[in-house]
Amino acid sequence: WAFGPISQPQLPVVQNWQQAQQPLDLFVFQKLELAGVAWSGSADPVSLVRRVFLDVTGLPPSPEQLKYWTSQWSQDRYTRLVDQLLADLALGEKWARMWLDVVRYAESNSYERDNPKPNAWMYRDYVIGSFNSDRPYDEFVRHQIAGDEVQSPSTDSLIATAFYRLGIWDDEPADPLQAQFDEFDDLVSTVGQAFLGLTLGCARCHDHKIDPITQRDYYAMLALMRDVTTYGTRADQVGNNQLDLYPEAANEHRQAESNIRKLKRRMEKLEKVAIEKMSAPDQRATEGPEREQVLQQKLRDYLDESQWKNYQAYQRELSQVHSDKSKLPTRTTTLGLAKLHAQPPTTYVLLRGSPHNQGDRVDPSFPEILGGGDPVMPQPASNGKSPGRRLVLAEWLSSKDNWLTARVIVNRVWMHFFGRGIVRSPNNFGLMGDPPTHRELLDFLAVELMNSDWSLKQLQRQILLSTTYQRSSQSIVASASADPANQLFWRQNLRRLSAEQVRDSVLKISGQLNLQQAGPPMYPELSAEVLASQSQPGNNWEKSPPDQQARRSIYIHVKRSLPVPMLSVFDFPETDSSCEARFLTVQPGQSLTMLNSQWMQQQAQSLLERLQREVGNDLWRQAKRCLELVTGVTAMPEDVAELVALVERLQVQETLSDAAARRGMCLVALNLNQMIYLD
Repeated sequence: WAFGPISQPQLPVVQNWQQAQQPLDLFVFQKLELAGVAWSGSADPVSLVRRVFLDVTGLPPSPEQLKYWTSQWSQDRYTRLVDQLLADLALGEKWARMWLDVVRYAESNSYERDNPKPNAWMYRDYVIGSFNSDRPYDEFVRHQIAGDEVQSPSTDSLIATAFYRLGIWDDEPADPLQAQFDEFDDLVSTVGQAFLGLTLGCARCHDHKIDPITQRDYYAMLALMRDVTTYGTRADQVGNNQLDLYPEAANEHRQAESNIRKLKRRMEKLEKVAIEKMSAPDQRATEGPEREQVLQQKLRDYLDESQWKNYQAYQRELSQVHSDKSKLPTRTTTLGLAKLHAQPPTTYVLLRGSPHNQGDRVDPSFPEILGGGDPVMPQPASNGKSPGRRLVLAEWLSSKDNWLTARVIVNRVWMHFFGRGIVRSPNNFGLMGDPPTHRELLDFLAVELMNSDWSLKQLQRQILLSTTYQRSSQSIVASASADPANQLFWRQNLRRLSAEQVRDSVLKISGQLNLQQAGPPMYPELSAEVLASQSQPGNNWEKSPPDQQARRSIYIHVKRSLPVPMLSVFDFPETDSSCEARFLTVQPGQSLTMLNSQWMQQQAQSLLERLQREVGNDLWRQAKRCLELVTGVTAMPEDVAELVALVERLQVQETLSDAAARRGMCLVALNLNQMIYLD
């Protein structure tokens, strides 16, 4: 089905058309009516407001926000809420994580040393900014595939090329040539899954066993990216992978550094002349930490007048160069494509995937099943750095004539609002993937996306304002019997919050959340036992100040060999390859972490201190406010009484102090299902 072109579906005629808030509802209603499945009613205002807050921004509403938006409830009021949240900068911090999962984002290289990828965080900020500014999705694609080759490259488009550098890297491979093509395979596979929803990597060693993708198709796609240099050796890391965002400033810095080296060499030559004339003890002293002191005291004694004048001139010149260099614009580098092959190597089919066994030569082209052909390759760029092949690939991927790009991103967005996609296998639209439950709906939304200048916010708005999204998650016995997996979307799915949403919600409720945006990553405090799990314990894991550790989870340093327990226990994905959808497990480790981890104990204490500031020391008022902060709604007296009884029980039965018992009350409240699950 996915290999056919998109056509504009006709809006279906349904009996209950008057219940549709958006045209997309008609496609859902049609399937439900044909199956004879009844659908649930609208969600109550409290559940819906909390749902849309968390789905759009990743943060729960405060009790005050919830009360404001649910008072005088109407569809117009809900529409205003949706529009306000879509304009909130927190949106980018929530939705960027969707894309970072897909492109295997991490800030380290994996393998034994797992060293950092310097400045990878700038790509993360680019993605956040793109979602916040509603960057057209076709431009978003072009930036990542060929941001350095587009007309008039911008800072953003150059940063976006870090897409090519996010994968794992073996810095001491047993077979360097094989490792090089493993890196290329990572690129071909990720491009195929992220943008096309196809498992192109399955055609590396032979024709795809399931989909109509040949081995020649695979290597023809690889040829479009052969100008990309691989990571290379450890010595190549800066030259290959650190891209100057402001070349003019970089050139001035390089010239200054060159002048400094020249002057130092001239000074060292004269110093050597003087040292050779010194006594043996003084010579030995110049080989240690006292070198500068000895030279300062005795250099003049061992140089003639001409040599000494030259040395002083070099000193003055060196001081001036350092002064001038300090006034230059800051040299800013980012992870990206710093070095390219202006004349890409010839690409061959590799028999059985081995670079040591070349087959026929292949030219750059697209998979035959998606139009194929021999695209016209541009003349090499005037700067001599790039042949322009990737721009051809980027234009094809972002073209309205491409059958898959719009479908794939529409499906991803739908999945993050409903817990599953219209196609349940977001990275595999091929024959082994799941067929769409609502193909006409998928194509309708894909056409709508392209016709709205590829605006993802417009797509999100359509979904959020639909009757389908606003449904209750309450079950209906007959409907659950007919469609137990909710394939027809007769109700909203009950969903557990993501790892980031759990952590960020706890921080917001405890009053500790730092909303600072953008910038280098932060490092949450990890126990010695966790740090010891690395091959080099504690290596490349810094210690951030407490206020930085309270930033949103998207700013946590992502180290491949060192998952943060608070996130990994709630199914934060492996980052070695593209993650299409996270597992959503319910397992004992989550409860143990939420109850016993040092971080949760600290947050419970912070919540207690917040309660003391806001309502004083009265236990009943503290328990009431605690429940309201966690659930967002006015606490029922019986629930408050239960928390008060818990505090008293902890004091009597467990002999806890009053402060410890109240902290226990806060910890229990933070573990309520109403906090962890989205209704």
